[in-house]
Amino acid sequence: MTPVTVVIVGAGPSGVSVLERLGANAAELLGERPLDVHLIDPCRPGPGRVWRHDQSPLLMLNTMAAHVTMFTDAGVTCAGPIRSGPSLHDWARQRGKGVDDPGVARELENLSETSYPTRRLQSHYLTWVFERAVAGLPPGARFHHHRDRAVDVRDHGGRQRVVLAGGGAVEADAVVLAVGHQEVELSPDQKAMAAHAERHGLCYLPPGYTADQDLSVLRPGARVLVRGLGLAFVDLMVLVTEGRGGRYTEDGPDGLRYLPSGEEPVLYAGSRRGVPFPPKPAYALSSPPPPPGFFDPERVLRETPGRLEFFRDVWPHAAKEIGWGYYHELFTAHPDRVRCGLDAFAEQYAAAAWDSRELRDLLRRTVVDPADVLDLAALDRPLGEAAFPDRAALRRGVGGYLRTALERRSDPRHSAHLGAVHGLLSVFGRLPALLDGGRFSLRSRAADVDGWWAGFFNHLASGPPPGRIRELIALAEAGVVRFVGPDMWVRAAAGRFEAGSPAVPGDPVTAGALVEARLPVGALPASRDPLLRSLYARGGLWESGGTEDGFRHRTGLAAVDGRDGAVLDAAGRRHPRRFALGPFTTALAGGNFTRPGADPVSSRLTDAVARSALAAAVSPG
Repeated sequence: MTPVTVVIVGAGPSGVSVLERLGANAAELLGERPLDVHLIDPCRPGPGRVWRHDQSPLLMLNTMAAHVTMFTDAGVTCAGPIRSGPSLHDWARQRGKGVDDPGVARELENLSETSYPTRRLQSHYLTWVFERAVAGLPPGARFHHHRDRAVDVRDHGGRQRVVLAGGGAVEADAVVLAVGHQEVELSPDQKAMAAHAERHGLCYLPPGYTADQDLSVLRPGARVLVRGLGLAFVDLMVLVTEGRGGRYTEDGPDGLRYLPSGEEPVLYAGSRRGVPFPPKPAYALSSPPPPPGFFDPERVLRETPGRLEFFRDVWPHAAKEIGWGYYHELFTAHPDRVRCGLDAFAEQYAAAAWDSRELRDLLRRTVVDPADVLDLAALDRPLGEAAFPDRAALRRGVGGYLRTALERRSDPRHSAHLGAVHGLLSVFGRLPALLDGGRFSLRSRAADVDGWWAGFFNHLASGPPPGRIRELIALAEAGVVRFVGPDMWVRAAAGRFEAGSPAVPGDPVTAGALVEARLPVGALPASRDPLLRSLYARGGLWESGGTEDGFRHRTGLAAVDGRDGAVLDAAGRRHPRRFALGPFTTALAGGNFTRPGADPVSSRLTDAVARSALAAAVSPG
């Protein structure tokens, strides 16, 4: 019989996850028809570009080895069959001993469940996952890897024609775009900064993956402004300090001391919050909270027949879910710090609206120490509205915050904060049910969901390993990292870059270099990928957003059906044979890797994409 042909563009973790799901679902959806799969990417399948082996051994994942898997398990809600597989830790223990990289082999010897693996080790795991996905294709299936770039996709006689940069093309019944983070053209502000740097002989590094940046332009001893304090900043910090020969020594029971090499620049870093992400917790919950019930998308839609406003209609339910995760852990793990049992509290908590007087009275009666009452506003803005008389006071203030955050994430006495993170993850997993269908007002979607909520989620759930915060404290004490303050502003002036914060009066910080420590936002129409540019130019990809009540919202993200990644046109119509997933799309999925036993959005989405692609491939042209 004629084979069914599916093309996957992108060989990183998302593309390989779709490949694995194609193999898992083929028997049900194809019957006896053979399957041909073409994977198009110049990079090595599995790691792709971002997780490649050829990068600094100092760069780590921000997830423990036992919490990383690429496989489905009993916790995943999907229509396709479950095919379990080892976590990164289990793979390392069972199959990793044959790795022929001496540095990675040494890491494997000391790897524990709570270790934060290097990205080089992760590249070996992802390579093995890819090989297993190919082996898991059905009997008679054929697999082809094209070490090339796809530059266009066109409708062709009822099928799809994928054009390759090296010449030739691949015809397919369905195409899945999994091209990952995009390099994009500079924004107007970034262009102005780059032009200013060129005119005055300064250095400007635009948003991008830190490991791909040429950091040699940041000269030893030079002042460098850094806009962003997330994970990209952590990578930058590592590469220009320890990566240049600096080292750490234990300095008593509570900290580290940094011994500079003399090759480091001086980093002046700031952001909206003015503080880095708090570290990942070093402990587990005493017991998982029961199934969520306070954040129910169906209830939200039922109670709000018109346009959704995030803070009015959604946040009260989301906050209560986050709070339930926090208080469930507080009452379960620390009963000496509350005045009643969990059952009595749960009944009253369920009856009280979020941020109501009834809830505040309940917490006042039942929680012994007011410091144990969850304060989401303080978690979002750790420095609050504090003003600092000078930069020395700011350094002490941020240093105090970092030490407190490290303690809270290291000492199980503060495990209720991990309960809040679990509540946050529960909300994240169900929020996609509200994002499709255009129910949010454009302004609320842009400012609240894509803006505030995304930042709040990343701040609380995507922090670095605890060891990185210890290192940052040492770097700040050594004067290698200095803080600019919250609501950081940057401007080009007088042949230099200047930065400051409304929380710190006085002269701004001046420097000859500016680094945008973050990944590019959006993709369309600014993507530098020839495939996305070609599709966008012809209307084959449509940027989500629109105009509503005089407000123009442009996301830069490709519009797709969040249920299965089907590519949408300007009228919201599904393309019958094209699917897309990843950070360049509107399909909210989270990271590439999932935690065993969870029900992650990414696993649900890749299964749905694979099933819809196979169903489309066997449908008449």
